[in-house]
Amino acid sequence: MFTTKGSVKTDKAAKYLVQLCKHFAHKVEVDLDETTGNVAFPMGPCIITAHEDRLAFAGQSHKREGIEAMKGVIVVHLDKFAWREAPLDYQWEDGEA
Repeated sequence: MFTTKGSVKTDKAAKYLVQLCKHFAHKVEVDLDETTGNVAFPMGPCIITAHEDRLAFAGQSHKREGIEAMKGVIVVHLDKFAWREAPLDYQWEDGEA
């Protein structure tokens, strides 16, 4: 199993969590509460968590390519929603479990 943990600093983490999860829910299953969204991407699950100063991501996939695809989907969509804060500084740490 391949994993990724990522984060991006933003004061609007809660807002972006809701935007991302509502958008992703048009195509995949999403469970959302006030601070956490569980997204069932085709390549594997991802937990998105809103903190006071950042948005955090924790994803899993059976393939390394799935992790790269997941990160790509997240970055493309969050960059669109947070265009006023561009450029966002994403920090990713990939691994294997």
